[in-house]
Amino acid sequence: MPTSAPPSNRFERRRAATRQALIRAARQILAESGDTGVSIQAIADRADVGFGSFYNHFESKAALFDEAVLDALDEYGRAIDERLEGIDDPAERVAFGVRLSAGMAETHPEIMRILRHRGLGHIHSDRGLSPRALGDLTTGAASGRFTFTDPEIALSALGGSLLALLDLRLTRPDADSDATARGMAEMMLRMLGVPPDEAREIAGRPIPASD
Repeated sequence: MPTSAPPSNRFERRRAATRQALIRAARQILAESGDTGVSIQAIADRADVGFGSFYNHFESKAALFDEAVLDALDEYGRAIDERLEGIDDPAERVAFGVRLSAGMAETHPEIMRILRHRGLGHIHSDRGLSPRALGDLTTGAASGRFTFTDPEIALSALGGSLLALLDLRLTRPDADSDATARGMAEMMLRMLGVPPDEAREIAGRPIPASD
């Protein structure tokens, strides 16, 4: 969902709708194959807009696909925010974020497939889950909840592990997804310095239901 004010006139609304249609088409392509070599005409056809409209919004295919990834990251971050609202413990936020992300392979498959193809280059992005996770890691380290010394390195380890979990979820859909996610959440908490017994208990706690 857009976070800015809606366009104020018909021309701006049409322009915004065309831009979003192109982003949506690029997201679908990234989720399906990750193939950014597709032609601009094919993108425009999928978006149901004219070929000439493309360059009114993006200077290149690379710019469009970059924006498509960021658009997916923003949606990802908002979805996690909704479920973690009111949870203050950094350890719970990390564990629940891991488990919710694994579950999104089923509830938000397009986003998760985009992350599978393009997520590695966005582990330290200022969009999506990364800035939220970095905040939780920094808070946890400052309070003594976590014992690492460099939040950026911890974010690299957390992000890489999460991407590996998403790849596992998408390639082995018949596996017990929550059991796998709980196990990964426990290992991540232990990596961050939470004692083993506590890490296991936190990773297994019920995630608050969405409203």
